[in-house]
Amino acid sequence: MSKLAHRDLKEQARQRVTSQQPRLEELSLWLHDNPETAYEEYQSSARLAQVLEGYGFTVEYPAYDLETSFAARSGQSGPELVICAEYDALPGIGHACGHNIIASAAVGAGLALQPLTEELGFRLTVLGTPAEEIYGGKVDLINAGAFEDTAAAMMVHPSPRDVVDGPSLAIIQLEVAFHGKEAHASAFPEKGINALDAFVQSYVNLSTLRQHILSTDKIHGIITDGGKAPNIIPALTRSKWYVRSQDFERLEVLKERVRSCFEAAALATGCRVEIEQMGNGYTELISNDLLTELYAANSLALGRPLQRGADINPSEAGSTDMGNVSQIVPTIHPMLSLHCAPIGNHQPAFTSQTITPEGNQAVFDGAVGMAWTAIDLAAGDLWDQL
Repeated sequence: MSKLAHRDLKEQARQRVTSQQPRLEELSLWLHDNPETAYEEYQSSARLAQVLEGYGFTVEYPAYDLETSFAARSGQSGPELVICAEYDALPGIGHACGHNIIASAAVGAGLALQPLTEELGFRLTVLGTPAEEIYGGKVDLINAGAFEDTAAAMMVHPSPRDVVDGPSLAIIQLEVAFHGKEAHASAFPEKGINALDAFVQSYVNLSTLRQHILSTDKIHGIITDGGKAPNIIPALTRSKWYVRSQDFERLEVLKERVRSCFEAAALATGCRVEIEQMGNGYTELISNDLLTELYAANSLALGRPLQRGADINPSEAGSTDMGNVSQIVPTIHPMLSLHCAPIGNHQPAFTSQTITPEGNQAVFDGAVGMAWTAIDLAAGDLWDQL
């Protein structure tokens, strides 16, 4: 394909996003106003599937035996590109991780590319990926075969800064229950076994452990059930914990040390402990070199220069189930700044920031950046170089 034709396709894609930008902003606002948590995204997934069907996609909904997943497809032959849409919110603080922007940008990239799939000889799927914040919906989709024939996968994510290939940490999520025995806390304390003491002791154990782990090791948790009344020795406490590390191999080592902290607390207090993993483990993210270079160049052309991940302290990273996708498919997951520092993800103020002009610009830049990267990939027939 000539350079002129290549540029023309990119300009067509930009114009399509520009013409539909008001609708994409409305979609982002609607998702912001109607937050749904992991595997409860019934309205969100239905709305996104309906919008994509209106743009000419063939939509499977629900998809892959997940009630809140969808697959919107275009193109009959050639390599498959998957654009991932996330849309689950956080409990209590809504879209404080900006998944309304992620979903809207994915739709925007899809509408820009849908008319080009036959001309450029590739298949496009905008894939609805629920439950990223917990449980790991993309892992369930991997196991169901959603990425079985995928040549490349991409998505964008809002952030306080612009980074094309930032680090992410491997993670497992644990639920811990200590079982003791009720008794009157004043009259007959000797007859009780205090499950709250076991939780407190485990918290102290973990706080002690933190002195002796790597800067990229993270352990944080909350108590979800601490007892029923002050005058009843608690017979049950429950807590939830996230354990993260730089890669899954290191995470396996750290997990055993964390488990020992809970088991020691149970032994010290006479309680019985149950430790269960919630959902799927997430691996570290591997950004594909070619996709990274293409996206960075396209983002720069849009006036949004991106930092490289090598310049970011890895201990500042979060986690994503896109990491699991990246282990089996060439993947990118650029972070797009909402220019809101020191406000960051998972803060209530970040929720509001997603529907500002800066949030809307991230929708546009993410949509066009992904569309242009796909055009570069397909027009240059670069699939084999991934």
